[in-house]
Amino acid sequence: MRFGLTIGEYYPVDSPVHALDPRVKILLVLVFTIAVFAVVNFSGLTAAAALIVGVALVSRVPIRLAVKGVRPLLYLLALTFIIHLFTGAKPWIELGPLHISVPGARSGALVGIRLVILVVGAAFLTLTSTPIELTDAIESLLAPLKKVRVPAHEIAMMMTIALRFIPTLAAETDKIVKAQASRGARFESSNPVTRARSFIPVLVPLFLSVFRRADELAEAMEARAYRGGEGRTRMRRLEMKGRDVLTLISATAVFAGLAWFGRLPLV
Repeated sequence: MRFGLTIGEYYPVDSPVHALDPRVKILLVLVFTIAVFAVVNFSGLTAAAALIVGVALVSRVPIRLAVKGVRPLLYLLALTFIIHLFTGAKPWIELGPLHISVPGARSGALVGIRLVILVVGAAFLTLTSTPIELTDAIESLLAPLKKVRVPAHEIAMMMTIALRFIPTLAAETDKIVKAQASRGARFESSNPVTRARSFIPVLVPLFLSVFRRADELAEAMEARAYRGGEGRTRMRRLEMKGRDVLTLISATAVFAGLAWFGRLPLV
């Protein structure tokens, strides 16, 4: 069993996307998310998927790395589709008290494809940005909140550490699952109750590993005299260049066009 998570992973390569200001990439992910949620037809989702393929080509990041993060969501996507399948207004097939409808199937497919596009698109943010870049970018975007005593640096640090440890904990979980499987745990059983019981022995060592890593990280930060963002300096400061501004404006315009196209009465 593999826990293929790409959130938090970084793919080191030279590309125009990697060279962008991380603040621009965060803002574009937010705008892209809003645009995809505004899409209500399959043509718009197809255009959004084409944009992601274009980003993969420009960033030189294998798209399989981003798609790999969808695997843990397959059960959620299947459940979402089934729920929508039986909630449509116009029944197509009646199976006793259950009514399968074409509008419900269409709505479930739209929601599932939309979630896949959002997960794959968001994966490129961490695949093309280092944890340090993300920390500085989030802190910079939250800087105006410092005037109302919001700890922007601490919030940015916590968010970045959480992103950074997602793939680490996924690898740790995979290691524990393999160890338990070698001892007879039935993770691949067709019985959902048996599979759920098999994961109980995984939780205890996983939580112990999480607390151990958190304690080690806290000690490492204290050993390096970390005392929060007060008086903290940076070797590399973020600078918004002309290409970053041009990319932000042009990409925002493209996403706005996507949202408009995705609301047309098309297929």
